Amino acid sequence: IDPMSAATELTNLLAEIRACRLCADDLPLGPRPVLRASATARLALCSQAPGTKVHASGRPFTDRSGDRLREWLAVDSDTFYDQRRIAIVAMGFCYPGVDAKGGDLPPRPECRKIWHDRLFQALPQVELVVVIGGHAMAYHLDKRRKPSVRETVAAFREYLPRVIPLPHPSWRNNAWLDRNPWFEAELLPVLRQSVHRLIA
Repeated sequence: IDPMSAATELTNLLAEIRACRLCADDLPLGPRPVLRASATARLALCSQAPGTKVHASGRPFTDRSGDRLREWLAVDSDTFYDQRRIAIVAMGFCYPGVDAKGGDLPPRPECRKIWHDRLFQALPQVELVVVIGGHAMAYHLDKRRKPSVRETVAAFREYLPRVIPLPHPSWRNNAWLDRNPWFEAELLPVLRQSVHRLIA
């Protein structure tokens, strides 16, 4: 496929995803698919699902988790939201709601089934996928992931240069980060070097 028709195919697919209303009856705030991608982005950030702030803004990671993720990547906001350089594709494109305890519900499984394979086939130029949290690890690493998020993140060297797994940058993970100082000392330098090579 020539680059022009590949870009058109991707544009059409993104329009199709943004028009998706498949889970409308199950979404507490209604459908609002949030994602960013282009035919030139060589880096993809793959997370769980939007929260309420992201649902309201229509831009991924417009919350405190996004501040921490940008800090981990060592990129500013303009670079982060430059979709020519960075694709942002959650496992669920719409806000799924909360469970009885007030935690986020898992991403709707329909996104993965219907859209993800098609979308990543339409992004052949992506060289590095940063997978954030267990749901993204399950899709992008499949049988290669370890029994827990911690073990998967600790084994990050096994997945290089194609994938780098991260815990969720939520402030709820502060205790996890305190218990695992190797994350900041060993993984973040590799992450930043890989990211900056691709977005330079």
